[in-house]
Amino acid sequence: MDATAHHYAVTVSDLERAVEFYRDVLGLDVLSRFSVGGEAFATGVDVAGASADFAHLDAGGARVELVEYTPEGDSRTEADLNQPGATHLGLAVDDLDAVYETLPDDVETLSEPQTTESGTRICFLRDPEGTLVELLET
Repeated sequence: MDATAHHYAVTVSDLERAVEFYRDVLGLDVLSRFSVGGEAFATGVDVAGASADFAHLDAGGARVELVEYTPEGDSRTEADLNQPGATHLGLAVDDLDAVYETLPDDVETLSEPQTTESGTRICFLRDPEGTLVELLET
C-alpha cells in the first residue's frame, strides 16, 4: 500500500458554528461544502440511516474536514491529552504570541503560549465542540 494523507476530520454538532471558528478565528479557508447520504454512506460509516453535511478547509498542506451527522451521536467527555485515544489538530503559525493576543475572549485555552525544551512554542485551545487544537511556532 502507498497511502497518502487526504484529510483530518472532526465530527461536530453544529457545522455552522465550527466553520465560523476555524475560518474566522484560525484563518482557514473553506474549500468546499457538501452533503452525503444514502444506504452506501450509512453502511460505510456503520450508522443506520446516516447522512452528513461536510465542510473542507485548507490548512496549508493539510485538509481539515468538519462533519455534522444526522442522526447525531452521543456526546463524549473532553479527554486530556495523555489519555489513550485522545486526538488534536496541530496548526503551525508564524507568531504564536500575536495569534494568542487576538483570540476572542470566549476561546478556551489550556495555557498561555509556552516554549518547550525543544524550542517549539505551543498553545492548546478548544474549538466550540471541545476538540483540542494545538497552535505551534517552531
